[in-house]
Amino acid sequence: MAILAGVEEAGRGPLIGPMVMCICTIEASEEFQLKALGVKDSKLLTPDQRERLFLLIKSMTKSKIVIIPPHEIDEAVESKTMNLNWLEAETTAKLITAMKPDKAILDCPSNNIKAYTDYVRRHLPEKLRGLDILSEHKADVNHPIVSAASILAKVTRDREIERIQKTYNVDFGSGYPSDPRTIAFVAENWNLYPFFRKSWETYKAVARRNQQKKLGEY
Repeated sequence: MAILAGVEEAGRGPLIGPMVMCICTIEASEEFQLKALGVKDSKLLTPDQRERLFLLIKSMTKSKIVIIPPHEIDEAVESKTMNLNWLEAETTAKLITAMKPDKAILDCPSNNIKAYTDYVRRHLPEKLRGLDILSEHKADVNHPIVSAASILAKVTRDREIERIQKTYNVDFGSGYPSDPRTIAFVAENWNLYPFFRKSWETYKAVARRNQQKKLGEY
């Protein structure tokens, strides 16, 4: 039977914490069962619904999850030869290589779908370069297997954020730049913790202000 894979990420945009990527595989003829369970894009589900589906998806599919820490994201963003899209593409290639599906559906983060797909393919081992790859925008909405990967990735990232907050005994809200609590936390603690994405312009602006203020005190 043909094995179908879906690849998706969670936490691409936050200022705090990791990005999580996931691949889910299932027999292509069984994908409809995911939809019947109520599997859909993780953003369209409540936290409780995601938690419930997490266990069901884990039992129905084979999956692999990669947690990419902030320092690796910063290295890619600040690199002259890498960027966030290429980091995501290279991680996607590693996930595909690990699972060896017959077809992979990718939620493409790039405006140039062909260039992104070609980049993923180039990073596959030679025996997998002929793989049937479908890259598209909103794949997490259109394909249940990608929705399943999005749920596993989102729940894993939420758990990581909860773990970070408990470990450091802090509350920084969602970790997104649009969250006032996050911005206030970064402004007060920008140089104290290792979980900030220092390559984000929001973080750099806070660091510059604080460094200029410190210089002004002398």
